[in-house]
Amino acid sequence: MKAQSLLLLVPVVAAFRSTAPRHPFIGPGRSTGESSTHSVDIEGGAIGLLKLEASVKPRPLSPTLHVAIEEAEATQGMPWTASIDAALGEDAILYMPFWEWQLDFMKSHLTDLRVEPTTFEDIDFSFKENTDKKARIVNLNFSCREYRKIRMTYYDAGANTQVFNSVFYPAPEYNLPVLGIDLLAFNRKKYLAIVDFQPIHKVEADHAQPFEHILSPIKEKYESLKGRMSTKFYDETQFFSQQMLFARFEEEQIISKDLLPAFQQYVHTHLDLVKSTTPEPLLRYKVLERQQAYDTYSAERDPATGLFAAMFGKEWADGFVYDFLFSLSEKKEGGVPAFMPPGMGGAPMGGNPYANGGAPVRGNPYANGGAPQLVPAVASV
Repeated sequence: MKAQSLLLLVPVVAAFRSTAPRHPFIGPGRSTGESSTHSVDIEGGAIGLLKLEASVKPRPLSPTLHVAIEEAEATQGMPWTASIDAALGEDAILYMPFWEWQLDFMKSHLTDLRVEPTTFEDIDFSFKENTDKKARIVNLNFSCREYRKIRMTYYDAGANTQVFNSVFYPAPEYNLPVLGIDLLAFNRKKYLAIVDFQPIHKVEADHAQPFEHILSPIKEKYESLKGRMSTKFYDETQFFSQQMLFARFEEEQIISKDLLPAFQQYVHTHLDLVKSTTPEPLLRYKVLERQQAYDTYSAERDPATGLFAAMFGKEWADGFVYDFLFSLSEKKEGGVPAFMPPGMGGAPMGGNPYANGGAPVRGNPYANGGAPQLVPAVASV
């Protein structure tokens, strides 16, 4: 780095050092833990800041804001009213009401909302389908003043699998949790739902504001959403709050009766939290660093990545996981696994996604003699 360039960055890094715990830049092969025993050297910290800032560089606003958003959605025929499996009825796209409500909410409540690219290194992630196995996926990507990134995904594999997934990353001026949403249905018999303010720090008090107390009254209203994950298999101490909405159920009416209103209240509350928080520009590096740790953790542990490789090709899947879903993550050597869990498109449902007493599986989701334990992470399908 040229000396004059470094001098311009010294005040930024110095400000970071004076207002946040000392912390190394997370790079390839480094821990994503929150050790505060290492200092950030000026040039290394500046380079790290530049790398992360490159991911959030602002773009000129579109003068036709809502038209552009509606066009982006309509390009792939969204909102879908029928499944890729033409034999199914009109209610096959189970979670489309969540997609439609969220998009309307974003248009009405977010500042300077704009569509961001879904193409990276000449690979388009806006839509992909496998007509032979009757599965398709659609993705939209947004940014606004309150959030540096909001991504939305819908996966339609007919009656076999329906998934709605979305993640809201606060702008790095806001030292706040990420909002993660993951709703799944298998064969219209088994349902899994997770909605959470996912902490980027291990201690709630390290965020700009406490937030679990404002979620507790919402969660308390919905008995069906008070499930807990087993700590035997799932490290719920990382990137999960105590007020996570977690549900595993077989009664489909819970979706409209409990899940939809609870989801709406969590989305509203998260935006209220952002708007009530004073921006802290000097903490941008620290927040981006922790969001990168979140992305790396999620990319490495998402048991559905093999599905993407098998359904849509490994090259597409590698880019989808590391460039779109978790765009700040460090790419794992070899990329995503090239095998697909039975039951998530095409073949009849295999294994039991609710095995182990309902405990989600971390590590290898295809252990136990190859029987898949289908427990997608909060942050991806």
